[in-house]
Amino acid sequence: MAKTPSNDRAAKAKKQLKAHQRAERRGSFMIVGVCAVVALLIVGAAAYRPVANWWDLRKFDDIDLASIGAPATVCGPEMVIPATGEQDHRDSGSIEYTTSPPIFGPHRSVPAAMERKFYGWDDRSELEQLVHNSEHGYTFLWYDQTVEDNSDEVDEIEGIGKKLQGTDNFRLKFKALPWYGAEEAEGDQTEWATDMQAGMEQIAELTGNEAPELEGGVHVALTHWAIDPEPAVGDAPELVAPTAEGEEEPTSYGVIQYCSAPSGEALKEFMLRWPYTNSTEPNAM
Repeated sequence: MAKTPSNDRAAKAKKQLKAHQRAERRGSFMIVGVCAVVALLIVGAAAYRPVANWWDLRKFDDIDLASIGAPATVCGPEMVIPATGEQDHRDSGSIEYTTSPPIFGPHRSVPAAMERKFYGWDDRSELEQLVHNSEHGYTFLWYDQTVEDNSDEVDEIEGIGKKLQGTDNFRLKFKALPWYGAEEAEGDQTEWATDMQAGMEQIAELTGNEAPELEGGVHVALTHWAIDPEPAVGDAPELVAPTAEGEEEPTSYGVIQYCSAPSGEALKEFMLRWPYTNSTEPNAM
């Protein structure tokens, strides 16, 4: 018996309905699949950095720094003070800093390349540019004229720089560079300490303590610009500048450790305690 037009329409409608339902199911599966992929990417991204940090740290642990230079006992205690100058970019003019050598403050908008680890006495990058590197989580080893006049100690510092070569592992964010002391203070920059000894005394005063006495004087400084005043490992620093009553807590901190001579052992301990991850811009090179 021939189908009637009404039966044909019903069959056609039923077929269209089934096709629509299949399309909806495919769309639902696709949405679920996309959501699953996005979820995996989010979880993966969240897991990547801790895994990468662990891997970077493992590779950093393999670097033999402790055998270079003097033992860590040539260094005084770490000192922590409030920092300023985050995201304060100034591309012209000299900038007055408040510590000797500088730990933080306004800076140029473009940092120095990570590839360069050691700066000789006469070939240092612009100070204001290097402070931008500090904001990115670099550790600096500053040395003064006394060290420059000691070729053995300069060789040790250059050797430290060679141990920390590379740009793929951000644990290697490090620069060794000269500090010229009084020559750095130009124009109205009269508040700067003229040498590291005076710089140590100024910072110790901010923490409410007397400056430690280092046998042989103060000729090297390790610095780091941190977002958290608590170190990644070990005990909290003893010399921390208190926040004045009524003032807001600082949003970042300057960490400095003065030494009488270069010490790879002290540097490694310092970089483990204050890694690049503890900075305001850790993922910027």
